[in-house]
Amino acid sequence: MQQNRDIQHVYLVGAKSLGAYGGYETFIYKLTEYHQYNKKIKYHVACKANGDGYMDESKLEGAALINDHEFEFHNAHCFKIDVPVDHLYASGVILPYPQIGSAQAIYYDVAALKMCCEHIRKNHIQHPIVYIMACRIGPFARHFYKEIHQRGGQVYLNPDGHEWMRAKWSAPIRKYWKISEQMMVKYSDLAICDSVNIEKYIHACYDGKGIKGRNPKTTFIAYGADLTLSKLADDDEKLVNWYKEKGLTKKNYYLVVGRFVPENSFEVMIREFMKSHSKKDFALITNVNDKFLNELEEKLHFKRDKRIKFVGTVYDQELLKKIRENAFAYFHGHTVGGTNPSLIEALGSTDLNLLVDVGFNREVAEDCALYWSRDDGSLAKLIDSSDQLNENQIVEMGRKAKARVAAEYTWNKICGQYEEVFVKNMI
Repeated sequence: MQQNRDIQHVYLVGAKSLGAYGGYETFIYKLTEYHQYNKKIKYHVACKANGDGYMDESKLEGAALINDHEFEFHNAHCFKIDVPVDHLYASGVILPYPQIGSAQAIYYDVAALKMCCEHIRKNHIQHPIVYIMACRIGPFARHFYKEIHQRGGQVYLNPDGHEWMRAKWSAPIRKYWKISEQMMVKYSDLAICDSVNIEKYIHACYDGKGIKGRNPKTTFIAYGADLTLSKLADDDEKLVNWYKEKGLTKKNYYLVVGRFVPENSFEVMIREFMKSHSKKDFALITNVNDKFLNELEEKLHFKRDKRIKFVGTVYDQELLKKIRENAFAYFHGHTVGGTNPSLIEALGSTDLNLLVDVGFNREVAEDCALYWSRDDGSLAKLIDSSDQLNENQIVEMGRKAKARVAAEYTWNKICGQYEEVFVKNMI
C-alpha cells in the first residue's frame, strides 16, 4: 500500500460488525457511511468472523470481497478476526479470568489490535490512529500502546460506560473491569467520551494517574441519531402482520428496546407497570435471557398480567423505527453508560419518553422527557399521569425532543466532530 501523507489511517477496534443491533456497530456503520467519500480519512474496521454477532458481509449491500477475511464497504477496509472457542490465548498470553463470559470479547480485541499493528507495519502506515472502543483489555494496553507509538501512531479510547458497575458480573470480575478501565485510560493518548458525565468521571478518577502522573486527555463526542421517518406506512403489510402477531395496536402501547440485563431496570419497569392502572400494553423488544426472565417471574409473577408482552427482537430497522413512532410512550431504564443510542433514537421518533432519573439521561434529554426514580411507586404514578395527557401535550413533548436531537445528536454533526479529531493528528 502506497502511503499518502495527506490521508489519516484510522483503525477501529471493539465492534463486532457493521450495522448490527448494537451501539458501536451502528456508530461504525454511520461513521464509515458519512466519510466514505472523504479523501482525508481511510478507515480499517475489525469485525468478528465467527461467534456471537459475527460479521456477515453478504448482507451488506455494496460490500466488495477482497478475500475470505477482508472486504471493502463504504470505502473502508474491513478485516475479519477468527475467535477460537476452545481456548483463550491471545498473542501467546493466557487471558485473565478465563471463565468470564466476556473472555471471547477480550480475545477478539487483542487479536484485532495485533492484526492492526501487522497491517500498519507491512504497509508502512504513517501516523495511524488506533481507536479502541470499550475498556476490555487493560492488561495488554501498555504493550499495544508502546508498539503503536513505535510505529508513529496514537491510541484513542472510547471508555464506554461503567462496565465494572454492571450487576451481571461477580465481584472478582467487576474488579477486573475496574482495573482494566484504569489501565486503558492510562495508556491512551485521547479518551473520546460519549457523555459529559463520563468525561467528568474519567478526570475525577484518573487525574494524576497517567504516565508520569499526567492527567488523561479527553474530549466529548456523543452518539448520533437518524431523524428521518420510517418508510413504512401504517397499513404496510409488514407492520400490520407484526401488530397482529404481537397483539398490539398503534398508540396503545408503552415500549422499551434494549438489552435484557438488570442495570436496564427491567424489574422496576415491569413491577411498576403492573401497579399502574393503565389500559395500554407494555411491549418489550429485547433478547430475552431465560435465567433473568425466570428470576423476574418468580419475583413478580408478571405472566398473570396480559398487558406485559415480550415480543422478541426486531432487526428490520424500518420496522423498528415505525414501532417506535407508533408507541404511546417509551421507557428508558438504563442506569449505566454514557449517551445511549436507544435513548437518542427514542427521542427522535417517540413523542413521549419516560426516563429513569440519572445524570446520563438528563444530560441527553434535558426537559424533553419525563423522569422517574427506581423508588417504589414512582414509575407507576408517572404512568398513570401520562395516560391522562392530551394529544397536544404529547405532540409538544415530541416536538421538543426532536428539536433537541436535531440540534445536538445528528450523525452529520457527530461525524463532523470525529473528522476534526482524527485529522488533527495529521501534522
